[in-house]
Amino acid sequence: MIDSKYKLLSRINSPQDLKKLDIAELPAVCEELRSYIIEVISHNAGHLGSSLGVVELTVAIHYVFDTPYDNLVWDVGHQAYPHKILTGRRDTFDTIRQFKGISGFPKTTESEYDAFGTGHASTSISAALGMAIAAKNNKEYDKNSIAVIGDGSISGGLAFEAMNNAGSSDANLLIILNDNGIAIDESVGAIKNYLLHIATSKSYNHLRDKLWNIFYRSKDSKGFIARQIKRNLKSSILDESNIFESLGLRYFGPADGHDVIELVSILSRIKEINGPKIFHCITTKGKGFPAAEENKIIFHAPGRFDAATGKRLPVTKGLPPKYQTVFGETITDIAKTNDKIIGITPAMPSGSSLNIMMEAFPERTFDVGISEEHAVTFAAGLAARGFRPYVAIYSTFLQRAYDQVVHDVALQNLPVVFCIDRAGLVGEDGPTHHGTLDLAFLRSIPNMIISAPIDEYELQNLIYTAQFTKEPFAIRYPRSRGVHKIQRTKYQLMDIGKAQTICEGNDVAVISIGHVGNFVKKAIAKLKTETTVSPAHYSMTFLKPLDEDLLHHVCKNFKYILTVEDGTIVGGLGSAVLEFISDNGYNCKLKRLGIPDKFIEHGTLNQLYELCGIDPDSIADEINKLYNNM
Repeated sequence: MIDSKYKLLSRINSPQDLKKLDIAELPAVCEELRSYIIEVISHNAGHLGSSLGVVELTVAIHYVFDTPYDNLVWDVGHQAYPHKILTGRRDTFDTIRQFKGISGFPKTTESEYDAFGTGHASTSISAALGMAIAAKNNKEYDKNSIAVIGDGSISGGLAFEAMNNAGSSDANLLIILNDNGIAIDESVGAIKNYLLHIATSKSYNHLRDKLWNIFYRSKDSKGFIARQIKRNLKSSILDESNIFESLGLRYFGPADGHDVIELVSILSRIKEINGPKIFHCITTKGKGFPAAEENKIIFHAPGRFDAATGKRLPVTKGLPPKYQTVFGETITDIAKTNDKIIGITPAMPSGSSLNIMMEAFPERTFDVGISEEHAVTFAAGLAARGFRPYVAIYSTFLQRAYDQVVHDVALQNLPVVFCIDRAGLVGEDGPTHHGTLDLAFLRSIPNMIISAPIDEYELQNLIYTAQFTKEPFAIRYPRSRGVHKIQRTKYQLMDIGKAQTICEGNDVAVISIGHVGNFVKKAIAKLKTETTVSPAHYSMTFLKPLDEDLLHHVCKNFKYILTVEDGTIVGGLGSAVLEFISDNGYNCKLKRLGIPDKFIEHGTLNQLYELCGIDPDSIADEINKLYNNM
């Protein structure tokens, strides 16, 4: 239960309770809400900075609009913590992102106030527009549909497609642009500069003042307000184009996103205007917590920290490096001797560690913003002219560029290297961010080389080798640490499509791919101390092309085969081995371990590995079962 020190927040179990408060009490509600988020997230790691930045905006939205009757869609959703607290999840907020606890993102099955499930960027406007059209067709003319989207997300192509559609409709849609100049890393591109221009332009601010004066003094009908807006827009904007107005959206702002009383006043007026419109708010990511305001990138998701000082709690020293760190250091190293190597990432330079190369070779490293499709085709264009682009991208985000991978890269057989971070289960971020589908969706694409290293040494060698191939090359690695504490910098050219033998055995053949091969090692070590079973272990490294020589050897010498992967069990390594067995007429018995054919909830990595049956103990049990059937 919430502490009694939160005198106002402890009384708010729903937006209806919030509406009972006097507007003068809302700043105090915001102060308590911000303090509660800091208190909980300090010991339960989550997305802090973005949620602190929308406290006032969230309070104002729920104070003015009639949620859940009115549709409220949060783009990406990592900023929705204040929303969750105000919509009946205050007392379970300390379970956020924990196994069996509430999700870190909006989730329709969790609350009726979560109108749409989110987790990826730039989707809110499309979803809210669909809801607005649905309301119109259902004759719910008083229903509002609101999309809250950040300046980083609004640069995504899907957001522009939606605004283009919305501007030509008469849908009752409100887009709230939460402009704080940063997504996870600093926002980039022309849209960022354009929004900064609006926020600092004298003419735009003069227009804003005119519009607010019209709002505040008018007691006439909505028609009068609309006529005045139109007149002032014509007189004030024609000499300085507004991209949103050009798309057919009525533009309001920019406004102070941290003045909750002003926000309530503005939203109350805008609510009375039908049709598609956009309200531009200027906010500060991490607002109200000095450490988060000063270190916006770190405090996007800071891990555990001291709520009083903002000091982050230390990570245990002497651990192996993270895979993404190995990637960043290795690509920077090989770029020193190959000036054709280009680094590209869609808005994840720090998350992917491409920022290491960005610092060393800024002219050869590109953050293209939240635009995965563009990142891939941009890379294809570079490859078509003799460069070797490495696209650093999370597995779950590569899904968004599938057509570009197929049509613009693979079909033309261009040597783009996909460095697929966060492959497999990712832990507390849950199903929107698990990277479990890449092995399956890439395997069906012709010309693709698909690989997954068992450790960081193999990752280094794959990154090194990829610069010399002629085909598209995918390297996938997990959100975790490697297994070696001592790093090496001498690289070896790998033999494409060849597996490695980890250990020989007589009873059961275990075939793994990627980091989970280390779980197999632990399982076999356990079996050797507790049983008489003698498993063999082979790490495939390459899903495509498969090492068919090895598979012939395995099928001829073992009756029982176990495959282990940290991707979906449908279409991955196990499926490939089954196809090989069938195509070659072998009679082996195969058991597949991997991610079940369902979306996996959030939790720690160890909890989810156990849930999916690919932890060392579960693997050992499966080997034993196969052995006992012999």
